[in-house]
Amino acid sequence: MNYLAIDFGTKRIGLAYSINDIIFTLPMVENNEKFFEKLSDIISENRIEKIYVGLCEGKIADLTKAFVSHLSTMVKLPIETVEESLSTIEANSIFQKNKKNTKAYRKEIDSIAAAVILNRVIG
Repeated sequence: MNYLAIDFGTKRIGLAYSINDIIFTLPMVENNEKFFEKLSDIISENRIEKIYVGLCEGKIADLTKAFVSHLSTMVKLPIETVEESLSTIEANSIFQKNKKNTKAYRKEIDSIAAAVILNRVIG
């Protein structure tokens, strides 16, 4: 199966997908009115069959649950939430090991976190 992982944020959304259990990151997407159009294209292009959304605790959890609820009305795929505690810390460690510059960090960290979430599910 082909999966998509979403690391939801109020400003940026990280995305990663897997095909035959190989995980790829996608460029970070702004959380704005164009997001669902872009998501639809990604789902179609990569033949996504299931979506995983990282879910943390606290205030952002309520926003993420609202996002998942809205997402379920926009796509006709199974959607499952996955505990994402420490995914950004793991993503930061991966980023640092690759010795990328600080400018790239903001563009990639959310998608790396999405890849960490997806790896927890399929790995």
